[in-house]
Amino acid sequence: MANASTLDPITADALRDAVRAAQAGDLDGARARAEEAVPGSSDPAPLYAFLGMLAARAGDLAAAAGHLGRAHRARPGDATIACNRIAVLIDLGDREAALAVATPELAFNDSTLRVARYRGFLAQSLDRFAEAAEAYAFVIERAPQDFESWNNLGNARSALGDFDGSIAALEQAIALDPRAAPTHLNLSTALRSAGRRAEAEAVLRSAAESFPEDSHARHDLYVLLKGDGRHEEALPMLEAAVQRDPAHAGMQLKLGIEYGLVMETGKAEQAFLRALDVDPRARDAYLGLAIQYEHTNREEEFAPLIARAEASGADIGTLSFLRALEHRRAKRFEEGLAALALVPPEVEPERTAHLHATLLDRLGRSDEAFQWFEEAATRHAADPSEPLKRAAELRGELRGELAVMTPEWVAGWTGDVPPSHQPAPVFLVGFPRSGTTLLDTILMGHPDVAVLEEKPALNLVDDAIGGLNTLATMDPDAIAAARARYFEEVAKLVPLAPGQLLVDKSPLFLHKVPLIKRLFPEARFILALRHPCDVLLSCFMSNFRLNRAMSNFLRLEDAAALYDLSFSHWERANALFAVEAHPIVYERLIENVEAEIRPLFDWLGLEWHPQAVDHVGTARSRGLITTASYSQVTEPIYKRAVGRWHRYRAHLEPVLPALAPWAEKFGYTL
Repeated sequence: MANASTLDPITADALRDAVRAAQAGDLDGARARAEEAVPGSSDPAPLYAFLGMLAARAGDLAAAAGHLGRAHRARPGDATIACNRIAVLIDLGDREAALAVATPELAFNDSTLRVARYRGFLAQSLDRFAEAAEAYAFVIERAPQDFESWNNLGNARSALGDFDGSIAALEQAIALDPRAAPTHLNLSTALRSAGRRAEAEAVLRSAAESFPEDSHARHDLYVLLKGDGRHEEALPMLEAAVQRDPAHAGMQLKLGIEYGLVMETGKAEQAFLRALDVDPRARDAYLGLAIQYEHTNREEEFAPLIARAEASGADIGTLSFLRALEHRRAKRFEEGLAALALVPPEVEPERTAHLHATLLDRLGRSDEAFQWFEEAATRHAADPSEPLKRAAELRGELRGELAVMTPEWVAGWTGDVPPSHQPAPVFLVGFPRSGTTLLDTILMGHPDVAVLEEKPALNLVDDAIGGLNTLATMDPDAIAAARARYFEEVAKLVPLAPGQLLVDKSPLFLHKVPLIKRLFPEARFILALRHPCDVLLSCFMSNFRLNRAMSNFLRLEDAAALYDLSFSHWERANALFAVEAHPIVYERLIENVEAEIRPLFDWLGLEWHPQAVDHVGTARSRGLITTASYSQVTEPIYKRAVGRWHRYRAHLEPVLPALAPWAEKFGYTL
């Protein structure tokens, strides 16, 4: 604003009186004195500027913008008026208009650098990064100690793809002020963008140490480790971040999701509930809780969850998804479809499509159901983890193993197998969706059986020894060490009482027989069988977690190829080794549980235990069920899925030739 000595008398006197009134607390009097002087002033810009400041102080931003606009038009080169106008426009949310005030001409002729700083900030907030970088470069050329402008220049350059320039600017900002934690995070982001992930990790670890109470470095470290696939290292970082900022709903949500992935269902539930305490309308927290309740056999919790969501004002999409789940539980399938019609596309699109399909299937609308199952699979296939590629890699590995598995290969195995101090496990195998979860639940009901359900003990040993190609050259010490490692891993996962029989259930250990026979020559197998067409259809219809094996079920042709390879592997192993196996036929099992299970118990050397056939009671008491069968095993045995493939035969026709030989071998017809 101009010095009072350069103003005309009317303006100078009015400003002097108005300032005194404002200083005395008489803002109305100050405003009135300035307004009455405007018509007679030969240079009203200072009066408009003063009125704008009064209006801004009073919270009337629209009036402030009007007054300051008139002042700025009268004195376009006045940096103070321009900065005040910019500040008001920012507060009004009109950053485009604010940037229009901070022109290059004004910014680059303002010796105070205030307008240039505003210009850089505004251009950056509007994604006009080249203009932002130009403004920040102008500032630091004249104020090289301005660490904030160095930081902002680094961020603008990063957005432009100039990562080397970004890193240089951010390193300079840290050198000027190492106490600014956000700058360290920005540097880590730029390093990651430049592909220098190890350096980014080092920056974040240093920041976490330098700022022990700050959550952001730990959260960003979690994101980096997660992106590198280092999941076991990532979770503790997220836990540490949440510990420092428990009121951050977004991090609580991530923590709930992470706990769910590692089957820590109790912790997942608590994280989702804490997220709702912070943000009662958090959609993902409601959805996460619903999924946890479903997987832990607590579907009765759907109704209270819906009531909480309704009371909290959750959006209609979230409510409709939850209501669809409740309708399915209550077998109100038409009502479930009506609820799904209100779910917008962005709400759990894969699960919504799958839920659509299951409801239509239960209504007997098979062709429509199949279209929705395909929709769910297509969405899953588009996951950035490239599930179809990973599925093909597994099939390729199995083909390679089949080429290795010859009589000459087995004849060349070296070394004697040392005696074991523990009884060999029994391995429950079969193609997924063949009734293995029902069967392991029945076995869990026997007091003399401990079931290891799809846990990684054997896979960890397989990885440690180097896979199939190393089996031939294992010496007795290596076999003993691998066997010991297996039982060490088992002990971490399931309590094994003296005298209990260990049943290691993992369906696709169908293609681990060579490894199992190398470590446990006396191992026996329970082979679960079911009509190949029902198996394949059920796999396609299931909502699996997409590891390499389960990714094969996104397309029927891939599923059929995996089925053929899996049983080819099994049959080849049977031809090469003395495999003692007891078949359990799903169709007979659900027709008469006791008739199918009694011979199995006899074969296993177990006394008959009538409570074991109460699979519903066992399932409800076991808590988390980690397979896709979690909903079925908590119901009484049903027969609706037997022969279901006939309703979908037209869709299965392309894969029937691959299944026909196996159907015949196992006693089924097409």
